[in-house]
Amino acid sequence: MTNTPSAERRRFSRIPFPATAHIKAYKGELHLNCDVIDISLKGILISLPTGWLGQMHDKYKVDLLLENAQLVIHMYASVAHLDDNSVGFLCEHIDLDSISHLKRLVELNLGDEELLHRELSALINS
Repeated sequence: MTNTPSAERRRFSRIPFPATAHIKAYKGELHLNCDVIDISLKGILISLPTGWLGQMHDKYKVDLLLENAQLVIHMYASVAHLDDNSVGFLCEHIDLDSISHLKRLVELNLGDEELLHRELSALINS
């Protein structure tokens, strides 16, 4: 077991990104206009929605709304983090258009092209 803090082990930078997302469970649970806390190439963290019923590893469709919902990043994800204030989703599938938009969003906010390439390499090899 290592003593390395999780932030140092993290392979994907989290980008603080105030936005809105719609979250729909495979079981039918729906949460509209959720507050996004941050994003990465591998997932998204949102503020815990009112009435949240989900549990760890539950499957959801996550729609990240950009540009007043003119652009939507679609991903299929599972709950990877859950606490009293937030829900973290691990992206399990994302279409080509959505990953292209997400990559561009991360690229613009990272400001470090070398770091972006390392993260893309880690994403491809994960």
